[in-house]
Amino acid sequence: MWKDESLAGKRVLVTAGASGIGLEIARALAEAGARVAVCDVAGDGLERVCAELPGVVAVRADVSKESDVEALFQALDQAFGGLDVLVNNAGVAGPTGGVETLSLADWERTLAVNITGQFLCARAAVPRLRQGRSPSIVNLSSAAGHLGMPGRSAYSASKWAVVGFTKSLALELGADGIRVNTVLPGAVDGPRIRAVIAAKAESLGKPLEEVTRDYTSQAALGRMVTMRDIADMVRFLCSDQAASVHGQEMVVDGLTQALS
Repeated sequence: MWKDESLAGKRVLVTAGASGIGLEIARALAEAGARVAVCDVAGDGLERVCAELPGVVAVRADVSKESDVEALFQALDQAFGGLDVLVNNAGVAGPTGGVETLSLADWERTLAVNITGQFLCARAAVPRLRQGRSPSIVNLSSAAGHLGMPGRSAYSASKWAVVGFTKSLALELGADGIRVNTVLPGAVDGPRIRAVIAAKAESLGKPLEEVTRDYTSQAALGRMVTMRDIADMVRFLCSDQAASVHGQEMVVDGLTQALS
């Protein structure tokens, strides 16, 4: 049971919060008493979030588009009158295959969502966070943001960029009292990783069961992490319990030394 009350009433934005890890983060923060807003590109997903989490502010937005981000933060101003926490969760898996097989369009789309989207949201959030209560930013990276990942160069490159972005923001914003950290999940069990595994199996010409076994066993704990594992780490980083945690890479991967 979460007993810390420092998140009660905090105004939080979770990007890509209509499903998967983002929804689990939104749920955990709402349970802690935060006032939660989510954005997503999926309108039907936003409807489900509103039904599950009464009081959530839901805005349809593609974080890689500057105009969408501007409209998103205008909606937040109307709903909340400010912001205390930004959780940059939005991301795409990107293409699977050897670098010579990748299209420029797939490469650029991966970076547009996974790192440019974080930049656009942070740029809009920072002036608001400066006026916030115990403000913080949590950027979602990946274990692929500190390890190479064969066949997933676009994704890995984008997630390494998130770590560099986080470290730079931490140095820029520390004097303003805005904490900035990043979470590096390992393989997170769910539909998204299952789709990645299927694409990897097809790319390598290997049986799906074999590639699934590789992903499951690559962590020392011998299992994938859960979405709640990630949500709990984000909730900690947003709370006053992490008041001195700043500029850090919080790896939640069951101790993974190499990625399949």
